[in-house]
Amino acid sequence: MSDSFSRTQLLLGDKAMEKIRNARVAVFGIGGVGGYVVEALIRSGLEKIDIIDNDSVSITNINRQIIATVGNIGRDKVDVAEERIKEINPRVIVHKHKTFFTAETSAEFDFSQYDYVVDAIDTVAGKIELVLKCNETATPIISSMGAGNKLDPTAFETADIYQTSVCPLARVMRHELKKRGIRKLKVVYSKENPVTPLESTETKGTTGRAVPGSTAFVPSVAGLIIAGEVIKDIIK
Repeated sequence: MSDSFSRTQLLLGDKAMEKIRNARVAVFGIGGVGGYVVEALIRSGLEKIDIIDNDSVSITNINRQIIATVGNIGRDKVDVAEERIKEINPRVIVHKHKTFFTAETSAEFDFSQYDYVVDAIDTVAGKIELVLKCNETATPIISSMGAGNKLDPTAFETADIYQTSVCPLARVMRHELKKRGIRKLKVVYSKENPVTPLESTETKGTTGRAVPGSTAFVPSVAGLIIAGEVIKDIIK
């Protein structure tokens, strides 16, 4: 394992690699965006990670989620992700939480133990709760805005939530966070106008909302950008 991350070490140096190894990051939501966040963090040398997701792998995940394969359909995503993590680096300490994060389940988590939190979940209520909990403990957090119904992976930007525009999810988050007195939030978002999906027999997802269209190359890019921001902030 001594050479597994030598190419990264050539660019970041020994001290930065030690900071990455010693950090503990929690990734809430390990689907299309969050799965790639986990992948890039582990391949960057992170050795302590929490993965939080209540979902199982479905056939409709295969087009965009890195842990989704035919052989994994029906399995819990946290179990599949843990296996993949261990195949990359057996030394990683994985804390699995098969939980749907809400205000009601947030008490299960001690946010003060995290060096960084990644929000890659779908619900506005859950996202807001994550931001509030991180704000209470001064834990750094980065949040993924809408990646569904989009086709241009080059349109993603990193910004403060109050500097965003176009993205419908970011607009709702700006409004809700301002009401709660949250002054800043680092986000990854896209100014691309959402595409209207074609007709589909699959009309509602696990949240009860209309199912958005997605591709292999949009959520993955958002996840990799987020992972890069996490690493950059950890090694400052």
